[in-house]
Amino acid sequence: MPGLLMELPDLVVPVREVPVNEQLRYAVRSWAQNLPHRRLWVVGYRPWWLDGAEHIPTRQAGTKYANTTAAVRAACEHPEVSENFLLLNDDFFVMDSHPDGMPVLHRGPVRQVEAYYANRASGDYLRGMRQTRALLADLGHDDPLSYELHVPLPVDKAGMLDVLNLGEDVPVLHKRTAYGTLADLGGEQIEDVKIMHRDGRFPKASPYLSTMPDSFTHGQVGAHIRQAFPEPCAYETGSP
Repeated sequence: MPGLLMELPDLVVPVREVPVNEQLRYAVRSWAQNLPHRRLWVVGYRPWWLDGAEHIPTRQAGTKYANTTAAVRAACEHPEVSENFLLLNDDFFVMDSHPDGMPVLHRGPVRQVEAYYANRASGDYLRGMRQTRALLADLGHDDPLSYELHVPLPVDKAGMLDVLNLGEDVPVLHKRTAYGTLADLGGEQIEDVKIMHRDGRFPKASPYLSTMPDSFTHGQVGAHIRQAFPEPCAYETGSP
């Protein structure tokens, strides 16, 4: 059944080098409590307080998009990472228990997501979305689904490596979308859960949340998350 892994997956999270990352601390607490898994892998930078997690160092000398792609490739090429893993970001919070594993979730057709961003922004992210859609069209997928959600994504190492190789000429490859499409993941459509601003409204009953540094530190959504996970987990050596 797509998205429900038969064996416990590893958790893989690319981590950028920043002096303080309290979003990651509380994200890890949420995963430890609510996502059944085998091991946690941080790829890139390892914060001082993170204990008991596996670490794959990577060089972070490119754009944020290049750095995360390099991190995902490093995880897929590492022999000890589970063949099926959950790909996360350091600002993904899993608010509810998932005893049966992580389902596959998508955002709907890329063409609709592209239209949404075209009316609000431009730049590398939108350009990468269009280039990824063109790549998928060349491969026979004229109306792909977007998997660019701020929620965990079930990934197969070999399949993701194939995607990264196919898209190596796309500077801002939407690798989640390319992988979800080429792996024929399907899944359930939801709205994205990212809360961009400190005064942004959010569904308190949502099983997933994601924040920006400001909305986490100063917004009601951040207070809600910190209240949900007040205690250190097994991956922490100390409290803030």
